[in-house]
Amino acid sequence: MIGGYSRRAFLGGALSAVAGAALAEAPAVSPRPLDRPEDLLGGAAPRFAGAALPTTEELVARARLGGQVGFAVADARTGVVLEASGADLALPPASVAKAVTALYALTTLGADFRFRTRLVATGPVKNGTVQGDLVLVGSGDPMLDTDALAAMVVQLKAAGVRAVSGGFKVFAGALPYLAAIDPDQPDHVGYNPAVSGINFNFNRVHFEWKRAGTGWAVAMDARSSTLRPAVTVATIAVAERDLPTYTYRAAGGADAWTVASKALVSDGSRWLPVRRPDLYAGEVAQVLAAAQGIRLPRAQAVWAMPAGGTVLVNHESASLSAIVKLMLKYSTNLTAEVIGLTASAKRGAPAGNLRASAQVMCDWAQERFGTGRLHFVDHSGLGGASEATAADMVRILVKVGADGVLHRHMKEIAPRDAAGKAAATAGYTIYAKTGSLNFVSALAGYVGAADGTPLAFAIFTGDTARRAAIAREDMERPDGAKAWAGRSRVLQYQLLNRWAGLYGS
Repeated sequence: MIGGYSRRAFLGGALSAVAGAALAEAPAVSPRPLDRPEDLLGGAAPRFAGAALPTTEELVARARLGGQVGFAVADARTGVVLEASGADLALPPASVAKAVTALYALTTLGADFRFRTRLVATGPVKNGTVQGDLVLVGSGDPMLDTDALAAMVVQLKAAGVRAVSGGFKVFAGALPYLAAIDPDQPDHVGYNPAVSGINFNFNRVHFEWKRAGTGWAVAMDARSSTLRPAVTVATIAVAERDLPTYTYRAAGGADAWTVASKALVSDGSRWLPVRRPDLYAGEVAQVLAAAQGIRLPRAQAVWAMPAGGTVLVNHESASLSAIVKLMLKYSTNLTAEVIGLTASAKRGAPAGNLRASAQVMCDWAQERFGTGRLHFVDHSGLGGASEATAADMVRILVKVGADGVLHRHMKEIAPRDAAGKAAATAGYTIYAKTGSLNFVSALAGYVGAADGTPLAFAIFTGDTARRAAIAREDMERPDGAKAWAGRSRVLQYQLLNRWAGLYGS
């Protein structure tokens, strides 16, 4: 594929994932042909900066990944494909799926869209008491946290509320409720929480353990940078055993965890997922209200929005643009699912679960960008059954444009040398989205070379057979996965270095 090219191969060819093809209805010939080393055009191994560059076949072979590798790189202005191999292979995109979700949400909802969380009284406030119910009403805000809820309680106090004659209720029906994003993941991983119309602290609870005599003191709280309200909606007990490290069961609306004593070597903490974020937010609101002198009864979940009522407090999230930037930077699974579900609801699509909503998004991408093989089971890429091709991903990136909305929201990634070490003087920039699952690694985005040439690229690697063989309880840290991911990342940077050198000068 790469060992030798003719000039015709670069400047012509059918619309397919091979060098010379054009994506996104772009012209087949670049209006400014790129200068390239003569030996690249003549069929010998290309050279750059006085040294022979390995072919992409050689780079892939050195990575020793097994499985499959698919990649494509194109001129981001014209759509001309410069190099490609296995670009039509359908592979798990992992969190690169979030780039598609970001476009879907920004296009459907608008960059200035904001989620609203409200405290609504079903009756008037008389002598400091709500004559009826107080309802915490969510719209799915993925950024709602303890500090934001504390600010809402302060505003409730300022509105003159000191008590409620009826109940304190939590409405989370604005979005479908899902106990977990991917049911195939281990119970205890914090990146796989519930999804709901009320989301709180990324639907995670803070678990802390400290040595206490011959045993351990444990605590569960909804901590922020300034507050640490304890919770009972999630409990944990230390069990005398080696394995499993954690067990989980649902217990009357609460999460009941145990942790193996032999796993607690020294003081520490971690975040555990929450399966009922509506009750979690309600309990913390009750605790925070008590600190402000407001008496609220125990929170009750309701699935129908009460008719009428007066909004006492209205909290607005940051703009969707700001939320998307954080999502792409930190690869937050919950955020991706929430904005994807919200976008599908805005489009009027009947999407009662992640798979249905993801299909709506894929249909949208096909109509808008001409993609052919996007098949997502969620909006975050956490589900390993999702598939995409490098050709489709590059087609999207080209059509959006190197100066478009996606580039402006992507994280800048530092270039690295052929050994995977930071290369501060590489002379090019990368704005991209990474993606990682066990034995799956992906990277897609834009390379801006020193001369200003914009390139759009996608690299998907996956050993799906090896991934499928992992037992559920071993998915957090399976043998060999870390080393495999490291080799895949080195391959990605080697390809980027090649492309920036060959096509960015």
